[in-house]
Amino acid sequence: MRVHHAILLAALTAAFPSPVTAQDTAEDILREQVEQVLYGMIGQSIDRQLKVVDIGAGNVAVGILHRTDAHDTDGEHTGIIHTVISEVYVMLSGWGTLLTSSEMTNATQPSAGGDVVGPTFSAQAVGGTVREIAEGDIVVIPAGTLHSWLSIPDHVTYLSIRPDPHGALPAGYVRAEIR
Repeated sequence: MRVHHAILLAALTAAFPSPVTAQDTAEDILREQVEQVLYGMIGQSIDRQLKVVDIGAGNVAVGILHRTDAHDTDGEHTGIIHTVISEVYVMLSGWGTLLTSSEMTNATQPSAGGDVVGPTFSAQAVGGTVREIAEGDIVVIPAGTLHSWLSIPDHVTYLSIRPDPHGALPAGYVRAEIR
């Protein structure tokens, strides 16, 4: 019986190696901080990075985005593609029609993308999935996936959680308004 336990323990240890030593503290972004950045960006920006946190095996970034009907594509199936950054949209308010596609044409050359999304380019979608997204919904957009708001009747406000396994975003970044 002890031999079986030792074999099982060895198999589990090989299948699930010890985790990387994590930081001894978690990072917070308080609701008041999110609201402060959001209210300061309305009419000036559609995307503000809040924090980029080193998680040991890359980074994770959190941004707040706010778009109105002036920021949709009027149904045109063009969008942006982040080459190394995935995004998880957490819808806070509003609703709109989102297009995602892994097939595209007429791609532009990637830009640096800055401290928000890393290398990015735009293209025309070939097919894809069109869906209505509203408050409370969550959408996972893998790196390399074209995404675009086709229609925003009023506004969409959402958090973008950005896993960054390649370290493309600046670890330790904290938006000045929330330091």
